[in-house]
Parts: sequence; structure tokens; C-alpha cells
Amino acid sequence: MPIDIPVMQVNQAVVLTVAELTQLNIDAQDIDSYAADMTKVLAMVAQMQSVDTTGIEPMSNPQDAVQRLRADAVTETNQRDVFQQLAPETDAGFYLVPRVVE
Repeated sequence: MPIDIPVMQVNQAVVLTVAELTQLNIDAQDIDSYAADMTKVLAMVAQMQSVDTTGIEPMSNPQDAVQRLRADAVTETNQRDVFQQLAPETDAGFYLVPRVVE
């Protein structure tokens, strides 16, 4: 039996608050469009939340697909010495870089 969940109506204040929290600059003319889109998303979430899932087992993949795994084998040769010859500075197998944090 579906459950009735009230849908939040997103207004301009909510859009501006979310934009500030996410540090996004949005045009004033787009605020109403964002509010409508956010309300639609929340309505869809409410609709999904209202579905009775009693007795339904959680699944990680709706198609019961199995991930093909490859053998964990080295397929390339170690070329560290060749690559380090191209680096400006190395020491004991490590790349030396300028300090950027004091």
C-alpha cells in the first residue's frame, strides 16, 4: 500500500540558499526554473519513497550481472630507471619535486 509523502515546494529562497551553500553563481532569471526542477526531483523521490518494498531483497545489480575479472598478473616491464632518467631530480628511486607547502 503506497504511503502519501508530502512534496516540498522549492521556492526562490531555497534555490538561493542552495546556490550559496554550493558556491554556485546563478542568473536571477533562472531561479524560477531551478525551483521548478528541484520540486520535480523531490516529487520523484517522494514517489519512490512511497513504494512498499516489504519482502524485497536488496540487490547490487538489477540484472544479476557478474563482473568479469582479469588475472592479477604483471603485463608490463618495470621501466622506472628509464623514466627517472627523464626527470629533473631523483633520489633512491623517488622523484624529487619542489616544496609547495611551507
